[in-house]
Amino acid sequence: MRDVTYPPVIVTAKTLFKVLGMSFQTSGTEHIPRSGGAVLAANHISYVDFVFDGLAAQPSKRLVRFMAKREAFEGATGRLMRSFHHISVDRDHGEQSYATAVEYLRSGEIVGIFPEATISRSMEIKELKTGAVRMAAEAGVPLIPMVTWGTQLLKTKDHESDIFGRGKTIGLHVGPPLAVTGEDPVAETALLKAEMTRLLEHAIAEYPIAPAGQWWAPARFGGLAPTPEEAARLDEEEKAAKAARRAERENG
Repeated sequence: MRDVTYPPVIVTAKTLFKVLGMSFQTSGTEHIPRSGGAVLAANHISYVDFVFDGLAAQPSKRLVRFMAKREAFEGATGRLMRSFHHISVDRDHGEQSYATAVEYLRSGEIVGIFPEATISRSMEIKELKTGAVRMAAEAGVPLIPMVTWGTQLLKTKDHESDIFGRGKTIGLHVGPPLAVTGEDPVAETALLKAEMTRLLEHAIAEYPIAPAGQWWAPARFGGLAPTPEEAARLDEEEKAAKAARRAERENG
């Protein structure tokens, strides 16, 4: 793929992060291959996760093609997303985006995916969709688990944004690649979730701010984020509200 905008944007972003005094904790970045296709499966705790997740591939001198919701490809932002060769996802008709991702993988690209599909209000790893496992198996490439931590302090659900993140620390933690066959996508997805949960626990332990009493930390670590059960209820309420607004628009 011909990348004109992606590399200079990364350089600009790194410069901005430095100006803002942001720091990064990284581990396991050597697991991202220097060549060949791979699926990078990351947790989802912020609206800006993909901005940072791609940095984990920089030590291997790779660019990540992220799968993102269709709305991100609208307007001026959409032109930029397309120039990065990211993949638009229509959640109601995902077959085409899945096929495109497999094509990218077979051609040697790294495809980034958020298998939770939506942001985790609990900051825990939610139940995962099987798509990451299935596309890695179909393309015959490794599945690489990853966890980002700290991005929820910039822009996430139900909280005010601090998008410039002055002085914030971002954790980027990558696990060993998983060889998946696709013979039992549910079982292999469970293994992916277990590895991502391990990485999350590592990220929280390494983070310079203790989780106890923090709104952005999981309840089981003493944080004030909703429990997974509470978060699921909030997600359902949000989904119902969106459906009601959509029906109201359609009915005039």
